[in-house]
Amino acid sequence: MNLIKSTGTFSFFTLLSRVLGYLRDLFIAIFLGSGPIADAFFVAFRIPNTFRRLFSEGTFNAAFVPLYSAELTKGKSPSQKFANEIYNILIIGLLFLILIIEIFMPWFVLLIAPGFTENSEKLELTIYLTRITFPFLFFISLASFFAAILNSHNKFALSAAAPIVLNIILIFILFFGRYLNDDLVKYLAYGVTISGIIQFLLLIWFVKNFVSLNMSLKFRLTKNVKLFFTKLLPSIFSSGVTQINILVGTIIASFQASAVSYLYYADRIYQINLAIAGIAIGTILLPNLSRYVKENNKYKINRIQNKSLELSLFLSVPATLALLIASEEITSSLFGYGSFNTLSVKNSANALFYFALGLPAFAFIKVFSSFVFARQNTKIPFYFSVISVILNIIISLYFFSKIGFIIIPIATSISSWLNSLLLLFYLIYKNYFNFKLDIIISFIRIVLVSLITSLIFYYLINLNQEYLAFESGYKLVAMLVVVILTLIIYIMISIITKAFKISDIKLKY
Repeated sequence: MNLIKSTGTFSFFTLLSRVLGYLRDLFIAIFLGSGPIADAFFVAFRIPNTFRRLFSEGTFNAAFVPLYSAELTKGKSPSQKFANEIYNILIIGLLFLILIIEIFMPWFVLLIAPGFTENSEKLELTIYLTRITFPFLFFISLASFFAAILNSHNKFALSAAAPIVLNIILIFILFFGRYLNDDLVKYLAYGVTISGIIQFLLLIWFVKNFVSLNMSLKFRLTKNVKLFFTKLLPSIFSSGVTQINILVGTIIASFQASAVSYLYYADRIYQINLAIAGIAIGTILLPNLSRYVKENNKYKINRIQNKSLELSLFLSVPATLALLIASEEITSSLFGYGSFNTLSVKNSANALFYFALGLPAFAFIKVFSSFVFARQNTKIPFYFSVISVILNIIISLYFFSKIGFIIIPIATSISSWLNSLLLLFYLIYKNYFNFKLDIIISFIRIVLVSLITSLIFYYLINLNQEYLAFESGYKLVAMLVVVILTLIIYIMISIITKAFKISDIKLKY
């Protein structure tokens, strides 16, 4: 496997999905703004989408890929048998979960957004919309299972491209926003579930090239199946800790008007980089690292782990500095249109600034967790995640009444840094990871190059303030030009200083 090329392929489709996701959110900002209807939709959308992220962005892979990869080494028949056993249990379990939640939806929504009780109309709309969107969870969870099979066979493109379907469908609906008026939000909810069905059908079509899946009510709880579910439950919490922290933030933010929307828009911006610097690298890394661990190939283990961390640093550090420098200009350029006014921009930008402080930690959690998951250990990351979430809740609840929703991104960043450091210390303590001299030198170079580039970025932002102002009709174009120019400069300086080596593109791991 070529780490950089595979990550590049995965990142390309992920980035395309996030760009389309931005267009989707831009139209939502224009038509819904940050009011009660937007809050209702974002809660209805965030609930199944959080589950989707928990399943697809490393969690399912963490439990399934190491076991499935081990079965692959024994031959096609054992791996196919294992996949079918998991497939059938998932279908039954997910159907039962969907049915229960649909029946008790009012209480479920109150659990997720207790602050909505102050506005009965918003609460009723949220319950109605969530009932429509929740079946998305069934189809997207199975789609994530298919994606894990493809990833195990080093086929990453389709699993990264599948989420594009959701964005295309919602953008299509939003094009008719002016004609749908108040019904727009209902059509968006239906669009979410329809996209899940399409992704399910798309992925199952391609999976049949690697494994034949047959639905049956007859299955056995074999040793491997029990082991899978033993590892799945902790991995849902540990690999998805960032999403859980955000969900916790949504619950607390529901007590402040429009806060859910502010956090949603801020989350959408920094998630673009996290998808590449953390999720993509962790997803690409896991199947091959699992095989090297099983083979006890210490040289390849050490090499691929150091290179994956180096790549994560290379992608996350400059993005962090850029978001800290121009959080307001970036938020305004991306979402400052229509119903999304200057107050919405300011509040979302403040949230983005504090989320940005934790961006490297969010990425490191994905990478470090993969180091542990590859050793078929999901319990340790789970314990660290529990500590992280508890800290997040304590900080958020204690300070929320004093400073409002802004404590949520602050608490999320603080707890995520603690989580990433605990993972790192554990890896070093267990001798699972050792810093090579090369990565220490690369880290110093990356930081220096990022600082130099951030100064250039700061200068370009100030130079173009006229075009980046909220009232400017050219602010999105101006921001894209500044970002692309800065990115080119960053890559050029990185190559000159050897913070990034072109030869690494050809390396096999």
